Amino acid sequence: MTWLSSALRSSTKKRTIQVLLPRLSPLRSEELFTSWAGVPKDTAHHTKSALSPSRSLGHGQVYRRQCCFTATIEQGTSSMVSKLLFTLSSDLSENIEKGLLEKSVHRSLSSSTEARAPKEPEVEIISKENIKPASLTPLHLRKYKLSGLDQLFPHLYAPLVFYYPNNENAASEDVIHERSQRLKQSLSETLTRFYPFAGRIKDELHIECNDDGVYYVQTRVNDRLSDFLSQPDNKLIHKLLPYDPNSMSSNSETYLVMIQVNFFDCGGVAISLCTSHKLIDGHTYAVFLKAWTETALGSSDKIYPSFIAPSLFPQNPSLAKGSSIVMLPSKHKQSKCVTRRIRFNASAISALKEKAARNPSRVVTVASFIWKCATAASRAKGGSVKPSVLSLAVNLRNRCSPPLPQYTIGNNVWGAVAFSLPDSELELHSMVAGLTDGIAKVNSDFIDEIKGKEGLLKLAESIKQFGEMHSNAGADYYAVTSVCNGGLYDADFGWGKPIWISIGNGSADLPMLTNVIFLMDTPSGNGVEAWVTLSEEDMAILECDPELLSFASLDPCPLLS
Repeated sequence: MTWLSSALRSSTKKRTIQVLLPRLSPLRSEELFTSWAGVPKDTAHHTKSALSPSRSLGHGQVYRRQCCFTATIEQGTSSMVSKLLFTLSSDLSENIEKGLLEKSVHRSLSSSTEARAPKEPEVEIISKENIKPASLTPLHLRKYKLSGLDQLFPHLYAPLVFYYPNNENAASEDVIHERSQRLKQSLSETLTRFYPFAGRIKDELHIECNDDGVYYVQTRVNDRLSDFLSQPDNKLIHKLLPYDPNSMSSNSETYLVMIQVNFFDCGGVAISLCTSHKLIDGHTYAVFLKAWTETALGSSDKIYPSFIAPSLFPQNPSLAKGSSIVMLPSKHKQSKCVTRRIRFNASAISALKEKAARNPSRVVTVASFIWKCATAASRAKGGSVKPSVLSLAVNLRNRCSPPLPQYTIGNNVWGAVAFSLPDSELELHSMVAGLTDGIAKVNSDFIDEIKGKEGLLKLAESIKQFGEMHSNAGADYYAVTSVCNGGLYDADFGWGKPIWISIGNGSADLPMLTNVIFLMDTPSGNGVEAWVTLSEEDMAILECDPELLSFASLDPCPLLS
C-alpha cells in the first residue's frame, strides 16, 4: 500500500484541500479529484507533476510519479486543522481505488464539516518571579562588556520548548512540586557561574550584572501532554512562552533569559527556555542548558563558562547601531509568514548525500536541499528570476587558531554565504558545493582579520554592502541556523530526556523571521527536523513540491518519531 497524505486546512470562510496523487498526469488527476470531491474545476489547480527517484519513504513503499493537487472550497465556520491519512494500492485503478478514495475524501469532508473545533487548552499562570543567583556577583564583575560580535547581534529571543512526560508512579501534584523545586534551585545555583545571564542589558555595549535574576513563569495547562503533542500547533506553542513572540518589544525589562515551566494535568512538563541573541548564540544556549541540567542532577563536574570573547573581539563604541546583523533579515518580504516542520530521516539524508556527490555533512545536505526547494518555490510564482542567497551560521570557536575554550559564551558565530544566480540551474550538487566553499572561507585567516576594533568595522561595512546588494538586486535571502549535534536531547533534569523539542516562535508575525530555516536533531539523533518559515505564498508552493515530499515528511506527529 502507498501512503498518501491529504492536508486539510480551514479558515472561517474557506477550506483548502491538498492531495498527493501518485502515478497520474496533472490532467487526469484534475479530472479524478474534481469528480471525487465535487470540486468545481475553476476552484482547483495543480502543481506540475514530477518524476521522483524511486526510494523508501520511511513507510517501506515507493513513490514514482506524483502530482500535488490543491482545491479551495467555501465552507462554514470551522477553524479546525486536521490531518487525514488514507491508503491506496500502488496501481491506481479507476474501478477499485476510485471508490476507496471517494469514500475517504467524502467521509473526511463530511466529518470535518460536522465536527466542532476541539477546545484549545488553557494555560493558567500560577506564579511569576525572578530567580536570582545563589551567590552575589562580586563588585568587580558587575559590568560585563559585550564583544564586538555581540554588538552586531540584536536583542531578540530564541525560544525552544522541551517536552517531558510524567513517568513517575507518584501523583501528579507530588511530581509537579518536586520538579518545580528542583528546577528553581538548580537554576539559581547555575546562575552563580553564568552571572551575566541574571543581569540586564544596559545598552548596546554593556550588561549590568546586578543579580536581578531571570524571568521565571510557572503555569498549569488543562490538557494531557500526549494530547497536546498529538498534533502540535504553532499558535498553541506560543502560549508556552513567557513573552509574546509576535512583538518586538515583548518585555519592558531587558532580560537575557526568560523561562516558562508549563505543567500539564498528567504531570508532564514543557519547559520553554528563551535567551537573548544579544549575548547568547546557539552554542552558548546549549552550554547553559547542559550546566543547568547537570546541576539539577547533582553532578560534581561543574561547567564554568569562559568570558574570553570580548578580549579577542573588542567592541567599538563608534559603530553605528544600523550595522546590526538584524538589518539583513529585515530586508525580507513584509508579508505574513508560515512555519512548517519538515523531517528528514537517516535514509532520506543518505539518499540526498548521494545526489550531492561530495559527501557533505547532514546539516549542509539538508540546508542545501531546502534552499533549492525554497528558491524553486519563489521562482515558480513567475515574474523576473532573482538571485538567491543562503547564509549558514558557523561556529567560530574551533576555527580560531588556537581554538577558543569549549565553554566560551557569547556570539562567536558568523555566516557562511552561498549564492545562486538567476541563470543558475537549481541542482543539489552545485548548491552543496557553493555552501561547502562558503563554509571553507570562514577559517582562521578570516577570523584573524576580524579581530580588533578595525576588524569589527570591516564586518560592519560588509553587512552594509551585503544589505545594499540584497536590496538592489531584490534577492531572496535565506538564513539557516543549526543546533544539530548540540546535545539538546540530552537535557535531563532528573526525570529523563525530552521526548520532543520544538521552536517556540513558529509562524510568529515578524517579517524578520521570514525565510528562516532552523535545523535540529530528531529524537533518534540521526535525522534532521527543519523548521522552515516562509511567506504564505512561497510555503503554499513548497509544501506541494513532489521532490521535497519524496524525501521528507511534513509536520509529522512527534509521538510517532
